[in-house]
Amino acid sequence: MQVLLAAAVCTKAGKAIVSRQFVEMTRTRIEGLLAAFPKLMNTGKQHTFVETESVRYVYQPLEKLYMVLITTKNSNILEDLETLRLFSRVIPEYCRIVALGYRENVNLAQIRTFTEMDSHEEKVFRAVRETQEREAKAEMRRKAKELQQARRDAERSGKKAPGFGGFGSSGMTSSNSATIITDTLIEPEKPKVASAPARPSAPSKALKLGARGKEVDDFVDKLKSEGENIMVPSAGKRPSEASKVLAPPVNTESVHMRIEEKISLTCGRDGGLQNMEVLGMITLRVADEKNGRIRLHVNNNDKKGIQLQTHPNVDKKLFTTESVISLKNPDKSFPLHNDVGVLKWRLQTTDESLIPLTINCWPSESGTGCDVNIEYELQEEGLELNDVVIAIPVPSGVGAPVIGDLDGEYRHDGRRNILEWCLPVIDVKNKTGSLEFSVAGQPSDFFPIQVSFVSKSNYCDIQVTKVAQVDGDSPVRFSMETSLVVDKYEIL
Repeated sequence: MQVLLAAAVCTKAGKAIVSRQFVEMTRTRIEGLLAAFPKLMNTGKQHTFVETESVRYVYQPLEKLYMVLITTKNSNILEDLETLRLFSRVIPEYCRIVALGYRENVNLAQIRTFTEMDSHEEKVFRAVRETQEREAKAEMRRKAKELQQARRDAERSGKKAPGFGGFGSSGMTSSNSATIITDTLIEPEKPKVASAPARPSAPSKALKLGARGKEVDDFVDKLKSEGENIMVPSAGKRPSEASKVLAPPVNTESVHMRIEEKISLTCGRDGGLQNMEVLGMITLRVADEKNGRIRLHVNNNDKKGIQLQTHPNVDKKLFTTESVISLKNPDKSFPLHNDVGVLKWRLQTTDESLIPLTINCWPSESGTGCDVNIEYELQEEGLELNDVVIAIPVPSGVGAPVIGDLDGEYRHDGRRNILEWCLPVIDVKNKTGSLEFSVAGQPSDFFPIQVSFVSKSNYCDIQVTKVAQVDGDSPVRFSMETSLVVDKYEIL
């Protein structure tokens, strides 16, 4: 049986020009094999292959280069030669001659069809880029009209037209210059030319940059209806990354506190909590000097066994006896306009009952690959988790998984080989859910699983219930924001 390890084009000195590996092989390994190849050939003798103790090189000269196939020694040399001839005819273009190390029965006509096929990912990319370009041009025309209107208003009032900077110079103040810029910007759109000429052999169906906006929108809508998650990035971040930061509250008082927690968790795929750590902190910010001398009344309802630690300048004895945070010197004020950590806590455990969100993954082998069932369960019912993303690795080169039963939504990232299970909210009302899918692979291919989420409630039940002046104990208005974020949450 033929097993092709790699196909490469190299120089006569053995330097790789381009190489395609069909099995797991490092770059150093393939470069070493190709570097050894020229030293194995006998000068002046005509051969089509040479061998070492571990591999066979099947080669053909191509002017000043070599087309080389690296195979196992027990592969079929006749099939290797046929594959080599086919490769040598289609070197300028990529084609599927070999799949997973085994030769496919294809002819040159089929290869030509493969190389002329539409690229789905290229269509998605071009559709998104077309939408971005159209929006940018609309914004440019809007700005141009505003500049032109400003110039006309200046001319009516008898004043000099305002300068328009940011167009490659420090500013343009003459009306003629402004007219040139404005007219250029609002000039009617000219028909655009496709970025690459169409192949003469067959008409290309790829999406062209010159296509009309409606066609692009229709294409994007069609992709969405087929299950593709098409989103135009607005800030250079992936949606799952952008959602991991909770927006700060709009209105904050002169005394503002943040109760922040960060969780790190590692579980085994067969069950068992390897490690879980929760780090929390109360941060105080005072913006008004009259509220500098205050006390914070803390309500600690935690029953998980956390370790508490106050700031060195906080009266530790008062906090231990009365759960009140106050400075050791009551005559001093908290720093103004600075974030000061006044209390922090830590929980470290291997108690499985304390896992806030359990993930169970059950991959089972079938005749065509693996059937995978993943379940989640919210054990900490007091939490509301937002923007939950459960990222499951999937094998590369086997296509998109076939989705069965699903709670929530999903998206398949073919570039990163990740299936993301997305749930906007997990709370006591939907504390359990499942996802089923099928794909070629082995049970170990679907680990490690990564989980991310945010929450506006904290895991350890610690709250500030009251803020009062040191003198007179009169209450002080305060605002507070609470957040729980994931540092690491994985199932290995």
